[in-house]
Amino acid sequence: MLRALLDVGESVDLVVSRASRLTLLDETGISFRDAHWRDDLREWLARGADGKPGAFAVDLDGDRVRYWAAGDLAAGPSSGSYPAKGMLIVPASTACVAGVALGLSKDLLQRAASVTLKERRPLVVAVRETPLNGQTLRHLVALDDAGASVVPASPAFYAGATHIQDLVDFVAGRVLDAAGVAHGLYRRWDGELGGGARPA
Repeated sequence: MLRALLDVGESVDLVVSRASRLTLLDETGISFRDAHWRDDLREWLARGADGKPGAFAVDLDGDRVRYWAAGDLAAGPSSGSYPAKGMLIVPASTACVAGVALGLSKDLLQRAASVTLKERRPLVVAVRETPLNGQTLRHLVALDDAGASVVPASPAFYAGATHIQDLVDFVAGRVLDAAGVAHGLYRRWDGELGGGARPA
């Protein structure tokens, strides 16, 4: 997601929740530290979906990525007057979904999501957990009713995936589609079985 946004020239305000830090460390072995966020982010983004380091060249020089600590409730994205095109929560845990649906502001992630909804900006929530219980489904319906787009992190196989990176790119592409961001992450349906070519 972040690589794709940067590749198409978007600037990004990044918030990494406490739960995301734990998940990132557990699933990739990479720490995400406030004082070293740029180095940690560069290492994270350079890895492929298979975990191999150095799979991607990543340019984080300049100010195209601005990092905000999750506990900083005075951060720019906590205010409706802060300029933003929208917000993507990727991935969203069911706890995050509940907090946003209930309008809580326990951290910057939830506060920024609440601001995004009140300002009628696009909010895309990519829920990652399965199966979903009734309470989470009700929260997702509440988010949909509030104007958010709910995009389950469910990879599809019809786009010609041949590698795990293709599956990851498909999910990222669907999130970007919901946010109205152009990309070339996956092959689009063209109305013909077996038609189309893989993106370069």
